[in-house]
Amino acid sequence: MKPTVLVVDDDASNLASLVRIFERLDLRALPATSGKEALEQVRTTPVQVLLTDLMMPQMSGTELLENVKAIAPDTEVILMTAYGTIERAVEAMRKGAYDFVTKPFRRAQIERVVTRALEKVTLLAENRALKAQLADARESSARTGGIIGKAPALRRVLDIARQAAPSTATVLLMGESGTGKELFARAIHRLSPRADGPCVAVNCGALPETIIEAELFGAEKGAYTGAHSTRDGRFSRAHGGTLFLDEIGELAPHVQVKLLRVLQSGEFERVGGHQTLHADCRIIAATNLDLGAAVQSGDFREDLYYRLNVIPITLPPLRARPDDVPLLADHFLRLYAEKHHKAVEGLSAKAIARLVDYAWPGNVRELENTIERSVVLARAPVIDEDDLPETIVRHDRAAQQLHIPLGTPLEEIERRVIRETLRFTDGDKKRAAQLLGIATRTIYRKIDT
Repeated sequence: MKPTVLVVDDDASNLASLVRIFERLDLRALPATSGKEALEQVRTTPVQVLLTDLMMPQMSGTELLENVKAIAPDTEVILMTAYGTIERAVEAMRKGAYDFVTKPFRRAQIERVVTRALEKVTLLAENRALKAQLADARESSARTGGIIGKAPALRRVLDIARQAAPSTATVLLMGESGTGKELFARAIHRLSPRADGPCVAVNCGALPETIIEAELFGAEKGAYTGAHSTRDGRFSRAHGGTLFLDEIGELAPHVQVKLLRVLQSGEFERVGGHQTLHADCRIIAATNLDLGAAVQSGDFREDLYYRLNVIPITLPPLRARPDDVPLLADHFLRLYAEKHHKAVEGLSAKAIARLVDYAWPGNVRELENTIERSVVLARAPVIDEDDLPETIVRHDRAAQQLHIPLGTPLEEIERRVIRETLRFTDGDKKRAAQLLGIATRTIYRKIDT
């Protein structure tokens, strides 16, 4: 719907001229010849900007201003005044008028003032809508274990997570790095009957192969150098609760075999031990790799894959839910403003627009890091676009698109995609592998062929 400008003037020719000006600007222009007529229109029609003559019979522009603000406080009022009444116009601004213009005025001048007033009305409406969304998001976050967002793609996976939570079925969380898989795992745990038990997490990709087995299953005294006493593994510590296995695709083959046994029978032994122990924990696994492709390439056991893939949930990347970016940004801003004792209150409209337009290859984790950096370096209460990293300010979505002619061999397509992704990550093979959803060793194998 077009914005509405109500023009009030007892001079019929001047009134008609102003209405024509605003209609040429593609605005809805309503005429009124008196303050009383204007008030009747304000009561029945949403008016964004009211442009009124200051000196009118029966009801002056100042009186009209006071009455309009009582009825529709969000309507911006602009006064038209002669040079001899500028002091009265200034007094009216103290009472809430947006601005005033002096007669005779130029068309460009009146267009500029009204356009600015409309921008203010729009910005205030957007801010109110955003605050309402933030309030809804915080309420929803409390219900969903800290997961923030209202995008349909996120709502769908949240619904699946809620349905899966009461069971003991294994959940496999998939998606790009930084999409919040651990947050989802902990939310599922909190919504489950095991919520009073422990939620133990282990990053399978961050531990060396020589350590991961002992971390998962425990170790007997003397099982390896440095094992001075018997210690429990994560399965034992998660007894009665949930065990979250992050980056499950990075597990070494011999550990995959032992994990498969636990999933099948609930039994395991500590490293160097012979006593059979029983695991009583719900398994939630996560990966940013394509496990189906890893099975085909022989990097992941097929039987283990099907044991894990009972309830698959694929988390959407942040670029698929741009409307959630302002909500998440506000959450992180409040979090880090308090943590770093910074008096930062919000983000400017331009900064938010930059954040929404960015593709976020690192997803929510990258957004969180960006907001923390901006809060720490902020020099004003409101973060502007100049406070954001250069990669976001100068971002061009088209630059991240790769055009490949039809008929290009599949192997060549793979190599080109890998090379372009490496260029984007400045040669960081691990991050490139995460973005592509493949193992790091696959990158070495493909680019060396």
